[in-house]
Amino acid sequence: MWIKRPDDVKSSEITDEKLYISRRRFLAAAGILGASGAGLLACNTDARGSGSADGEVAAAGQEPEKPNTYEQITSYNNFYEFGTDKEDPKQNSAGFHPQPWTVHVEGLCKKPGDYHFEDLIKPHKIVDRTYRLRCVEAWSMVIPWEGIPLAEMIKRFEPQPSAKFVAFTTVLRPDEMPGQRRPILPWPYVEGLRMDEATNDLTLMATGLYGKPLPNQDGAPIRLIVPWKYGFKGIKSIVKIAFVDKQPATTWNIAAPDEYGFYANVNPEVDHPRWSQATERRIGEFRRRQTLMFNGYGDKVASMYAGMDLRKNY
Repeated sequence: MWIKRPDDVKSSEITDEKLYISRRRFLAAAGILGASGAGLLACNTDARGSGSADGEVAAAGQEPEKPNTYEQITSYNNFYEFGTDKEDPKQNSAGFHPQPWTVHVEGLCKKPGDYHFEDLIKPHKIVDRTYRLRCVEAWSMVIPWEGIPLAEMIKRFEPQPSAKFVAFTTVLRPDEMPGQRRPILPWPYVEGLRMDEATNDLTLMATGLYGKPLPNQDGAPIRLIVPWKYGFKGIKSIVKIAFVDKQPATTWNIAAPDEYGFYANVNPEVDHPRWSQATERRIGEFRRRQTLMFNGYGDKVASMYAGMDLRKNY
């Protein structure tokens, strides 16, 4: 098996966080780090905020950003299956068992079936991708993910031409996920992407971060990363992938259609009905920073939405 469980990983085998960041900066400076991994440098850095609406806002594009710490990334999470407070996922996910794991693939494809986690990832090269994560509540992080480009995984399933969307479903285990015992949302959590979004070079099926397997609170063992969209598109602990010809239902759009659209592209010009999206609070910084259109990835994704009204298609 290519990946070790957290309790099998020796401290001597884990790259020190400061060394990891230094190595990434060296590669970027040397021109070795490709566009997919250069999110570490491509981000604009406005120092970030205390979270208050009237906090000082720094200008965009000043200096390269550094990833948030492992502790920050694993201690401040949205994962309502384990509770609604940001600290709940870490506190309430110890009893969740991400192994063994199976992902069911169905719908308009030539190779449907049940894929064990190890078999699902085995044929693919694991890549490093440092991306900004922007949540709809106007906070953000920079996270060094590891995983498989979703486009590569999709090729393996050989979708039919009639497949226009990819739908995803989270595991339903109320005995292990205390949040699912309450009607906070309609369970199980479901999400979806248009096929061109799913096959964009940036879209990732993450299996780890900071050189370690995904912790339970971050979506173990496999989750979706779509860096130009708000964080609620990043469905976690995926157990089903379906290729469909019609736009699939998505959990937050079902729960609050006036607040959460299907596309969920980061757009600082369109406020959430209850707060501004113009600025964000980067975890670990003091001042708020300006939010970038498409979370700063417009050069790679804006063409997919040419001609669309991005205020209507939110």
